[in-house]
Amino acid sequence: MSAGSVGNSQRGRKGGFDLFSRRPILIRPMTSQQIVSTLQEKFAGRITAAFPDDKHPRVHIDAPSWREVAEFVFRDANLKLDWLANLSGVDYVADNKMCCVYDLWSFDHRHSIAIKVFTPRDNPSIPSVVDMWPAADWHEREIYDMMGIRFRGHPDLRRILMWEGYPYFPLRKDFPLSGKPSQLPDIAFSETAPLEGGPFVTIAGGKDTISREPRVRIPGTDALETNARLERRKDIKAAHGHAYGPGPIEPRK
Repeated sequence: MSAGSVGNSQRGRKGGFDLFSRRPILIRPMTSQQIVSTLQEKFAGRITAAFPDDKHPRVHIDAPSWREVAEFVFRDANLKLDWLANLSGVDYVADNKMCCVYDLWSFDHRHSIAIKVFTPRDNPSIPSVVDMWPAADWHEREIYDMMGIRFRGHPDLRRILMWEGYPYFPLRKDFPLSGKPSQLPDIAFSETAPLEGGPFVTIAGGKDTISREPRVRIPGTDALETNARLERRKDIKAAHGHAYGPGPIEPRK
């Protein structure tokens, strides 16, 4: 059952016990219409559109209103939308707008709603909500990286997929599918391998994937763990001089 179908259920659910009567407390989720009505009553004209009966129930707001709305839906006892289930960005290039879609869920009340936050495309900026929903951290960074929306107040807003200094935003609608040429930074490795010192090392050579499968590096040494199957492989021994791969061999215990 999806979060949306659970969230819009009218049936009561057991939610613990009253401390005095020891009777079970029933949780009655708010419907999407009730959540929308609550937001419209609280924020009046700042709710620019509402779709409570849509397959994706939601309200629309503009970026300057987002922080106040977010704090309300997070802290209000009747809403308590304490889980950010999903965060995505949308580019409405024809309308010269962009938006972020926040899919929110309440663990206590078992209801949900989505909030779409719109911002102008020429200088897209939306307040960060990492302090309320920690899951927004990397989501906001990815949207910034791929679409160029800045999140004011984010504690560490930097690219997460592309390198720093990359001049484009690849998921914008006007970015060509064939990509754009750009200058790569100096990322060439001068060491023997980029994974040098890592926990797993692949043994080069050998005639099949069994002989090349990663081995666990013994901590603090250059030796690699292996197994009796590889010890008997003549092709590995021919490639490396012994069957254990590169590095000194530690005595067996």
